[in-house]
This record gives sequence, C-alpha cells and structure tokens, in this order.
Amino acid sequence: MSRVCELSGKGPMSGNTVSHANNKNRRRFLPNLNDVTLISDVLGQSFQLRISAAALRTVDHRGGLDAFLAKAKDEELSPKALKIKKEMVKAQAAA
Repeated sequence: MSRVCELSGKGPMSGNTVSHANNKNRRRFLPNLNDVTLISDVLGQSFQLRISAAALRTVDHRGGLDAFLAKAKDEELSPKALKIKKEMVKAQAAA
C-alpha cells in the first residue's frame, strides 16, 4: 500500500532532521493518511478511500465528494478516484 493520497496526490517528502548541534540527517516527511468512507450524492453510493487530512478538509469545504471530484485535475487523482469521477460524470449526463 503506497503512502500517497488518492484525491490530492500528496506523497512523502524528504528533508533533514537538524539536531541542537546542527547535525543533519536525512528523513522522510509522510502525509497524514486516513482511511475514510465518503458518500457520492449523484451515484448514491459510498466509497472507501485513503486520503490525507488536508484533502478531507478540502472535500468538506467544497461541499462533498462530488463537488471535489468535479474540480479536481485528472493527473492528481488515483485510478480508483478517476473511475469514480467518470461514473459520476456519466450519471450526471444521463440525468
């Protein structure tokens, strides 16, 4: 299981741990990933995704999973999220 957010594409970053004596050691900054279940109003279905806490706040701010996916760029989304977006667009066109 990779450490990448399925909605925002946020992944691990690297940097230095700097001690009081100014010694530098390489380290990884991992994203704060959570397993959440989000509901799509258009599809009437719930989906389990592994997303960062920042992406979860953005989903709430934009008004839900459907609104987030409508504005999201396809390059940032995981294959699972991209499939949900395509199903959502198809369902909206049919309605």
